[in-house]
Amino acid sequence: MTPVKLPLNVKDPDLIDRFFDKNLPEIIDSIDEDIEADWGKMTIHHMIEHLILAFKVSTGKLEVECYTPEEKRSKLQAFLNMNRPMPKGFVNPVTGSGLLDLRYPNLSKAKAKLNEEIQDFLEYYENNPDASQMNPVFGELNGDQWKKFHFKHCYHHLSQFGLIVSSV
Repeated sequence: MTPVKLPLNVKDPDLIDRFFDKNLPEIIDSIDEDIEADWGKMTIHHMIEHLILAFKVSTGKLEVECYTPEEKRSKLQAFLNMNRPMPKGFVNPVTGSGLLDLRYPNLSKAKAKLNEEIQDFLEYYENNPDASQMNPVFGELNGDQWKKFHFKHCYHHLSQFGLIVSSV
């Protein structure tokens, strides 16, 4: 697949909406088992399941604690408003440095579940605009912050597999 060219611009809400409505579903649909990571430990299947968990956290289906001290959270949350990519090699405090066991028997079922969780996320904050959920690194996030987080997080992992590149 030819990578999608898209700027990493968290300050453009129309771009982010298009990403969730058009780009991300098309990219997910194009993914197959043969895609290998350019960096990191994850397989494409692990990456899809990793994103499923992140979307579940953002809607409260999966509750986590925040590992960042309260006094550092606002500085980290400011990162969500910067057009800077997430760092390579970051160790998720919930999952650690290893790979989690796969929960879905095949990539096709995992992709379907990811699409479902993305839609649940979009509907959750549309129906609950004042809702917020705990993120394990950034602390309590509202819908707009979660949308920026997911945009940056998905962009990070899609770039890991060469599925998206910056157009800037």
